[in-house]
Amino acid sequence: MLFIEKRKYFYIFSTILILAGIISMFAQGFNLGIDFKGGAILRYKMDPSISAAEVRATVEDLKVVDEANIQKSGDEFFIRTTEVDQNQTNIITKGLQAKFKDVTYQSVESVGATMGSELTRNAVLSVLVALALMLVYITFRFEWAFGVAAVFALFHDVLIVVGLFSIFQWQIDSAFIAAILTIIGFSINDTIVIFDRVRENLRMKKKDELPTLLNKSIMQTMNRSVNTVLTCLFPLVTLYFFGGSTIKTFVLTMLIGFIFGAYSSICVASPVYYEIKQRG
Repeated sequence: MLFIEKRKYFYIFSTILILAGIISMFAQGFNLGIDFKGGAILRYKMDPSISAAEVRATVEDLKVVDEANIQKSGDEFFIRTTEVDQNQTNIITKGLQAKFKDVTYQSVESVGATMGSELTRNAVLSVLVALALMLVYITFRFEWAFGVAAVFALFHDVLIVVGLFSIFQWQIDSAFIAAILTIIGFSINDTIVIFDRVRENLRMKKKDELPTLLNKSIMQTMNRSVNTVLTCLFPLVTLYFFGGSTIKTFVLTMLIGFIFGAYSSICVASPVYYEIKQRG
């Protein structure tokens, strides 16, 4: 397959997705979760046999708060929700005590908007630092053209994932940032495998033109790329449909990111490397 010769089609496809995402970011923004907007964490002690799903359903039935994320640790349950006053806290406590036995209210902790904005800054900074370190590593390990192409592909993946979350207004929480960093690690690994084969073929001093050599390198690593992404997607799909609701954001982010990570490694990174070498 002529990946390099058809690079303009890949550029058009990626540009459409990225532009749509950017327009959505400015037009409707993001559906930020409690981690970013601020809220409250209510802590209760209950029977360990009670599931987080049961607690969530009970809190939602009370219709006191708009959203509630439940985390369970042994016999302790943490209810993350929007800001609540004393009256709302009492209603939630009484509702849980009426539904379950031996419910003990322990504390409530507020997470203000200031902490939410700080988390946003740290999230953006962590992604930028990861991209910068990848550029330094690949430039040192290979050459600067490989580094720039690889980081361009990573930036492409991040923009598409973030843009899709804005377009469809899927909720963004702290797990989303963890997933983005995981995607960066997956995508760069796939890209390095292809670039390593490109470097090996270049060292063999074949008479092939650069587009032919790049196409050949991509095809030589295609089985590995496809098998890797499929073995990652199968358990992620299972987790998305059968896992708990608290990890859905994390799993959905990785599903999208892994697909576009494999796509960018094949259809974006190598063509961008070709463009750089042509202009070099």
